[in-house]
Amino acid sequence: MTGALEAVRARRSWSRVTDAAPSHAELLTLVSAAGRVADHSSLRPWRLIELRGSDRERLGRAINKANGDRGSSSKPLRAPLLIAIVASYRKSSKVPRWEQEAVASGVAHVLSLLLDEAGWGVLWRTGDYTRSKAIAKAHGLGKNEELLGWLYVGGKPPRSRLGRRRAVDARHHIARMPKAKAAKADDHAE
Repeated sequence: MTGALEAVRARRSWSRVTDAAPSHAELLTLVSAAGRVADHSSLRPWRLIELRGSDRERLGRAINKANGDRGSSSKPLRAPLLIAIVASYRKSSKVPRWEQEAVASGVAHVLSLLLDEAGWGVLWRTGDYTRSKAIAKAHGLGKNEELLGWLYVGGKPPRSRLGRRRAVDARHHIARMPKAKAAKADDHAE
């Protein structure tokens, strides 16, 4: 367990990355592993879209269109590889929509950890425009799909530029279930 624990503890967001990026083949290996997240009924309610090169420029135009601006946003050019995270909802009487979105989010998070451990800098970006028609059209999303954001992926710059992330004090985020209150005698009277 120490390998996974250390990988999670070392994880950080990389707002600046170099022009290096994982290959398509490397990405396939990592996505295959990330897809092993807990998934009620094995619906696999997610898919990923790989954006490289001119795909990023098309996304920049879609972002500006979604924001009512002309031209092209430079945001997608901040990394050589963007991975769009798409929740692809499946009809299910057992698995609600929120749970399917949680699975897609889980895949994205595990993939970001795997990319980081493999030596790549990763940042999960979102924005108000992720749910816009222009962005959905640019990504070819279906009616049963929503974009959850993009993983921006590139090479890690030299460590000398890093800041340290504060550790999470788990005591502030974990508790026991409240004790049951004793039933009053008149609550059960008929």
